[in-house]
Amino acid sequence: MRRLRILLPVLLMLAGCQTQPAPIVIPGGLGPGTVLPSANPATYRELPGWSAASLAAPLQAFRRTCDRFSRRAWDAPLSKSAPWAGTAQDWAPGCEALIAARDEAAARIIFETQFVPLEIIDREGKPRFTGYYEPLYEARHTPEPPFTEPVFAVPSDFVANGDQPLQRLPDGSTRPYPARSEITARGGQAIAYAHPSDVFFLQVQGSGRLTFPDGTTLRAAYAAHNGQPFKSVANWLIQTGRITKAEGSMQGIRAWMDRSSAAEVREAMNINPRFVFFQSLPEGDPTLGPNGAHNVSLTPLGSMAVDPEFHALGVPMFVQTTAPGLGGQWSGLLIAQDTGGAIKGPVRGDIYFGTGHDAGNRAGTMNAPGRLWVLLPRAVAERMFAAGLVAGLPDSGHAGG
Repeated sequence: MRRLRILLPVLLMLAGCQTQPAPIVIPGGLGPGTVLPSANPATYRELPGWSAASLAAPLQAFRRTCDRFSRRAWDAPLSKSAPWAGTAQDWAPGCEALIAARDEAAARIIFETQFVPLEIIDREGKPRFTGYYEPLYEARHTPEPPFTEPVFAVPSDFVANGDQPLQRLPDGSTRPYPARSEITARGGQAIAYAHPSDVFFLQVQGSGRLTFPDGTTLRAAYAAHNGQPFKSVANWLIQTGRITKAEGSMQGIRAWMDRSSAAEVREAMNINPRFVFFQSLPEGDPTLGPNGAHNVSLTPLGSMAVDPEFHALGVPMFVQTTAPGLGGQWSGLLIAQDTGGAIKGPVRGDIYFGTGHDAGNRAGTMNAPGRLWVLLPRAVAERMFAAGLVAGLPDSGHAGG
């Protein structure tokens, strides 16, 4: 397997040589914020389990992504931080072919002939895959025990400012938006009330569905966060001896909360200063997942959250990892359609499992290292090669059975 290198110095050298042919231009350029991950090229035969992997869910997810791509400016990069992923125009041929694919076998051949797999390498050696889901919690419109914790809407003093939102103070000045402890202490407008531990995990998941005694259901959809860094409550509980490392799953944390006092639970929740605000939306089609950061409905075992500092949303990714909720060793195709506050790094993914209790149990068992390949249109990979960003590409042609 040949080493694929990201050679930014080569690209800069080419740009400075006036007597040489002009280098291939990466759409959007390579600004100071561009992150170019290390990677290895691969053939589809080298993807563990590729020939047996189900493509039904990821194909459904990718077709939604293609609809998003079709609405973009053709020449605009999919991502400012990952312009090497190409433009909507680069992805159009593959999208058209996969939308027209009659079955999984046809889709597999299209991927194998039109897309190039590149394995992303984490230079820090910290690849990690976890799972998340859309929780379904019982709630009330007004507080009543045990449904006493508000699900906060975006407050009126919130000033959007990218990943560093501000709070507008009474005198008109602003400051960084405060941490969780201050937000919960002062109160605010709520879209509903639920059990404190349920609201905490609703924030961790980023969205969910709330059911009421009259039989109605609404979606608590992600609206904004307070810009504070994410800190792991599980790690704090383990480090302080409140739970064991084996109890560091979602189920173990919930069990600890259930047997602890309200003050102890509040102390633990405040360890994580990041706070998520929600908006109330109709449930709509109950078979669809919530909208992810890519603004498409998430697909169970077809969608994954990634770090947008390294990856463009909408890109297909092949993952090999392990988890009891996936039957042990698992590999499959997923589409990058969401992001998350704790999802940081080039080989860091959060796999979407679906809605409800069973999905939550399966997602909660997942926390393991793994491998990740991005599948790029051949035209994109060839442009990277011509620009000196990719050293060597596998031959085209499908992998066979």
